[in-house]
Amino acid sequence: MTLSSDPPAPLDWKFSQVFGERAPGDDLQDVDMISAIEFDKTGDFLAIGDRGGRCIIFERKDGKHTLNQHHSRHELEQLDFTSTQHPEFQFKTEFQGHEPEFDYLKSVEIEEKINKVRWCATSSGSQFMLSTNDKTIKLWKVKECKVKKVKEMNAHPFACLDNMLLAERSFVSREDKPAVANGYRQERMETIAKNASPSQDMHSKVADMEDTAHTRCRKVYAHAHDFNINSISNNSDCETFLSADDLRINLWNLEISDQCFNILDMKPANMEDLTEVITTAEFHPIHCNLLAYSSSRGFIRLVDMRQSALCDHSARILQDGDSHGLKSFFTEIIASISDMKFSRDGRHILSRDYMNLKLWDTHMDSSPVAIYKIHEHLRPKLSELYNNDRIFDRFGCCFSGDGLHFATGSYSNLMRIFSGGDGSEEGATIEASKTPNSRKPLLRTAPRARRSSLSNLARGFYRHGHENSSSGSNESSYDLSSRLLHLAWHPETNLIASAAGNSLFMYYS
Repeated sequence: MTLSSDPPAPLDWKFSQVFGERAPGDDLQDVDMISAIEFDKTGDFLAIGDRGGRCIIFERKDGKHTLNQHHSRHELEQLDFTSTQHPEFQFKTEFQGHEPEFDYLKSVEIEEKINKVRWCATSSGSQFMLSTNDKTIKLWKVKECKVKKVKEMNAHPFACLDNMLLAERSFVSREDKPAVANGYRQERMETIAKNASPSQDMHSKVADMEDTAHTRCRKVYAHAHDFNINSISNNSDCETFLSADDLRINLWNLEISDQCFNILDMKPANMEDLTEVITTAEFHPIHCNLLAYSSSRGFIRLVDMRQSALCDHSARILQDGDSHGLKSFFTEIIASISDMKFSRDGRHILSRDYMNLKLWDTHMDSSPVAIYKIHEHLRPKLSELYNNDRIFDRFGCCFSGDGLHFATGSYSNLMRIFSGGDGSEEGATIEASKTPNSRKPLLRTAPRARRSSLSNLARGFYRHGHENSSSGSNESSYDLSSRLLHLAWHPETNLIASAAGNSLFMYYS
């Protein structure tokens, strides 16, 4: 990706599809809320996970895998026409990925909520996917099966003769005309042959083969994290992946589930000396020896695993050296990075904290290339957001396939999309609905029903010594009860899948 001085033209976004849209008046169940979303590298498959531990897979309707010998010429022409349009997806399969557990040693309940899903690149063409909840990672194989359906059968009359043997024997046993070897009379055989039409279909007619998918858990990677897993990332070598919690990053081999290698441990000898925690970690998309991880202090550290077996002291730090202004109690809270993504070529990193979306050049560690302000209008209300835990919401971000555009979420189910530049432009604002150009009216702040996914360990830093704060106002310009936290950009075209509650909205440009 190359960023020029002139930003690319803004994209014109249109509604494409929606899955799981709620009817007016339907209550949103917490277990149905989408908690993870990911396209595979080809863009033909989309996986989502929810708080109920379920994984749902969608496949592209006009993908190459749908072109088979059972399509007519007209159908192939239609598929060729639709393939030039924006991608459309259809439901493929759903399975229960994780179940609620109980850690008897620590007396802790482990939720079934899926924190991340990641597709695995394989040379065999089989579909493999990693999913994780707070403690357990699982490797799933999604096997596609072809099921044949018989829609009509015109059997040849001679093929049915053996089935009539018992019925005929009692009638032909004393006839003068000899029977053939299987007991039927020669006269009967001649009559059937005479009446049979030579144009009669000799084979069963089989309907178009129907695709079904069966999932099977191939590996379970467990008991390697003391704190909640916040991220998993596949390596470009197609053999290893990492998993990260608040204080550790582990390296796994996909084929070995009972052991892993600890490449980073930030746990101090005395937990009172702990100053930051890991918030997310990602492998470099090209170089298998490089990875990056972000912290609750707003730093991004680049690590080369060739330099040291333990990577906690060999990192290159990307930090915003130009940040200025008065420091407050909320400064470190809003600086915590909630999501981080590499561009496809690995040159740039996109990070999201509570207030801003930042674009980094990995060759320039002094400051971000661009800063896009997302929640600057909420700065006067930080005390209120702290009291109702909204300040701990973790918004995701994503790159376009060409690396020239970026997107993130906000409150009122709004999605913000930017196109290069220095961060000064406003970008596009889209509401997750069937009419993306419209925006919700101003609503009052709704009370929070459940804590966000930020770890209790990280909360401990910010709760200590600041339990009594008040904003004096309960009104907000955004509906804080509806949040667009998770989204993904199609790797090959301008199509975004975004999760608003339990609904999956797709938009194309």
